[in-house]
Amino acid sequence: MKKTRAYLLILTCLAALTLSAADPTKLTVHVVSAVTGKPIDRASVIVRFKEGLGVNLKKIQTSWETKTNQEGSVTLPSMPQGKIQIQIIASYYQTFGDTFVTDKPEQTIEIKLNPPQPQYSEDSKSTAVPK
Repeated sequence: MKKTRAYLLILTCLAALTLSAADPTKLTVHVVSAVTGKPIDRASVIVRFKEGLGVNLKKIQTSWETKTNQEGSVTLPSMPQGKIQIQIIASYYQTFGDTFVTDKPEQTIEIKLNPPQPQYSEDSKSTAVPK
């Protein structure tokens, strides 16, 4: 009798974990220029789910690749809550990458991209006279 109760308790806990793993979040990523504040369209947005409940479930998508619209936004309709990695690649801007935590039913993350840094070369600092 005690074993049956223990099994029921374990099954109840597993069911609760599975249900909490199904808690989705609707993520919106908004990409703007750090200099002008204007939205950046057609920026590549890569989102990878890193850890959290449900990451090992086979039917849950854990990676997304898309592009921003003209308003600089992209919305992923349903993803598990937890730790995610976001990478942004856009022409004429520095590549961005960072880790975030999604823990709300709807969440917006604004990312400001910096312009590229000037190129640096050791050769330009050289004092050697060409032959």
